[in-house]
Amino acid sequence: MRALAARLLENRLAAGGLAVMAVVGAVALAAPLLPLADPNATAPAARLLPPFTPGAWLGTDALGRDLLARLVWGTRVSLAVGLAAALLAALVGSAIGLAAGFLGGRTETILMRVIDVLMAFPYLLLALAVVAALGPGLLNALYAVVVANIPFFARTVRGAAAALRGRDFVEAARLSGMGETRILLTEVLPNVMPVIVITASTTVGWMILETAGLSFLGLGSQPPQADLGAMLGEGRKVLITAPAVAAVPGLVVFLIVMSLNLIGDGLRDALDPRLRGGTPGRPGAATRVAPGLAPAAPAEGLAVRDLTVAFARPEGAADAVRGVSLAVAPGECLGLVGESGSGKSVTAHAVTRLVASPPGLIRGGTIAFRDDDLLALPPEGLRRLRGRRIAYVFQDPLTTLHPLMRVGDQVAEAIRVHRVLPARAARTRTRDLFAAVMLPEPETIGLAYPHELSGGQRQRVAIAMALANDPDLIVADEPTTALDVTVQAEILDLLDRLRRERHLAILFISHDVGVVRRICDRVAVMQGGRIVEEGETRALLAAPRHPVTRGLIAAMPVLGRRRSAEPRPVPEARP
Repeated sequence: MRALAARLLENRLAAGGLAVMAVVGAVALAAPLLPLADPNATAPAARLLPPFTPGAWLGTDALGRDLLARLVWGTRVSLAVGLAAALLAALVGSAIGLAAGFLGGRTETILMRVIDVLMAFPYLLLALAVVAALGPGLLNALYAVVVANIPFFARTVRGAAAALRGRDFVEAARLSGMGETRILLTEVLPNVMPVIVITASTTVGWMILETAGLSFLGLGSQPPQADLGAMLGEGRKVLITAPAVAAVPGLVVFLIVMSLNLIGDGLRDALDPRLRGGTPGRPGAATRVAPGLAPAAPAEGLAVRDLTVAFARPEGAADAVRGVSLAVAPGECLGLVGESGSGKSVTAHAVTRLVASPPGLIRGGTIAFRDDDLLALPPEGLRRLRGRRIAYVFQDPLTTLHPLMRVGDQVAEAIRVHRVLPARAARTRTRDLFAAVMLPEPETIGLAYPHELSGGQRQRVAIAMALANDPDLIVADEPTTALDVTVQAEILDLLDRLRRERHLAILFISHDVGVVRRICDRVAVMQGGRIVEEGETRALLAAPRHPVTRGLIAAMPVLGRRRSAEPRPVPEARP
């Protein structure tokens, strides 16, 4: 809970909303203890007094009632009704959604068709129909708001529960002998609870607004009881002569609804485990660079010197890459190897500043590519360089290729972004690239979508896209990890052949020493964000000096040989 509160308070907008609601809630709860006038006492002789009148600091309404007293008591009523409506709608709607999503079949069909019928009516019209059937009154208005919002909870929770009912942990619970009710309460409900909490927190403000709307129409709170909607309805009648009578409760409604929405958004971000490092803003076009870094000297190919990349966290920035230096000459293949989490991909993405920022920040070092200082280039200069002179081949092309575009159109688009070519010429160039990467039927395979291709074919499409503009450097980030051994060998041979034919420089990222041995001229070994060993491939792998290198070599399976001992963790490299 402390960590959740800390993450919530880090969001400035959510913290501001929380502060406003804390003040409003405290005043509403303390209403019986505050020295306020009777909110229902009329005084026709003191009607429509302006604000800041002694004894009536917010003025009086058309019947001479004290606006401050009515505002405090009305806020108390509106908050109580809105929170109660949110809890009831969440309870009933979530129960329907859980049952429908988890049980499925006929139960789901019946429950969701009822929900569909309710959703066929606009929510305000549905609420008015409920109040018309039950009669005006604050309690009936609460029931109307609950009924109008049950479908929203039901559909949201049903989607979350349906996604879980076929998961392996649910099937394992069934195999262990657990009953359906127990599985629903102990396995599914805890996983759906964040969805329920977030949905409730983001809708409670609208429920207060809906209740106020019914009272404004005379269907909720009845005279002389005050709530914010009723006060707005009363102020409408004297809007021209005494605008403060309507403006004051309207401002309070605005503050409450806005604050609750900000809190709901903040709570959603705080509960998201992907945002534990802080709520990021919209990522920029390039990784941010700390001011004051030294300029990079021109290089023959790619030259990285003392690179440090950090990520923002609540407790302070954490360095993911620390003092990394490497160089790749034209026609050379440098392998960057290391265990998972060693900083390989962050280093690769930092080359053209593709690390998401925020939270990423390049805190030190230089990156030069021939005559360009990549840390000093503006975003527009980086866009011209990415995909043109420096291209990437990522680990999983199924996630990097656009799922709704044909692969031929995607490669053609990559060409036309950097070159002025007619569509026909771009398609011809695409077919030539598909033939160069040995894709079958290059004339027609471009009409396929990514999901229609095998893993090896998708990776060949990704390589074709990387080659589309004749780059000088290709960064291959574990391009063979998800492929079987046969396809992996074909992709490696393809990259090696293209490197030699086109005199390409390749930065090859992998955790598999066997793959690196097959294709790379030199190897740099990473651990804990640092390069701990570097050298010519055959010499380094034949006589490794660092424990992490020996551990990676020992992890390679050898056909017909049993492991002599259980793998042991490699000690962390020291600065």
